[in-house]
Amino acid sequence: MDPRTERHAEILVKWSAEVRPGDMVIVRASPESHTLAIAVAKHVSLAGGKVLTLFESEEIQRATLENSSPETLEVFPKHVAEMYKAADVIINLSAPMNTRTLTSVDPKRLIAVSRVQRPIQDTVLSKRWVLTVHPCRALAQQANMSLEEYEDFVYGATLIDWAAESKNLYLVKEHLERHSDVRFVGPETDLYARTDGRVWIASDGKKNMPSGEVFTAPIEDTVEGTVYFDIPFVYQGRVIEGVRLRFEKGE
Repeated sequence: MDPRTERHAEILVKWSAEVRPGDMVIVRASPESHTLAIAVAKHVSLAGGKVLTLFESEEIQRATLENSSPETLEVFPKHVAEMYKAADVIINLSAPMNTRTLTSVDPKRLIAVSRVQRPIQDTVLSKRWVLTVHPCRALAQQANMSLEEYEDFVYGATLIDWAAESKNLYLVKEHLERHSDVRFVGPETDLYARTDGRVWIASDGKKNMPSGEVFTAPIEDTVEGTVYFDIPFVYQGRVIEGVRLRFEKGE
């Protein structure tokens, strides 16, 4: 095993999820994240937690979505809901085999499942949870990198001193909280918003790993200007790119 994978797992368990003795831990894994799942199971066990690993893949999801009747898609999975209610920690290991697997699925089916499973998502968000990415060929290709380059990229952002990084992020948070507005200027972008009274959040690797952002939500009716997103994004198998938005009084 790559020693970086071992260290990645240790950070997830000790820093992000803060697994404690007696914790019931759900690990959501895929074929491509199998190696990381092994390391996570090891470190959860060393921390005194009990591991339940769920094996998932986009191919299984597509087969279910494309072949289920509309009535079946609307059925609330009570057994899954109870499983998550009983959990203390959920660790998600993202590593798709193909980022476009769900492209052929009717978006209405994806929306239906998402709507039905919203209570489960709310339960997960009430727990200690973390989402991470395990370097794989599909994500490397999406980033226009070789696998080796992508591994260096991911581990370079992940295997750091998160306690020290957290202190730095909270300094940024405190600085931003002393101001009442923000302006973003860049290529095809000039966006203004007021933030007075809003809470800034320092994302220090507790929920997303890697992380490192400081964010808030602006006062809705104060957003003015234009923004251009120049980096493509894949969501549910579909590429979203070249997005340009104009705001006037937040709309």
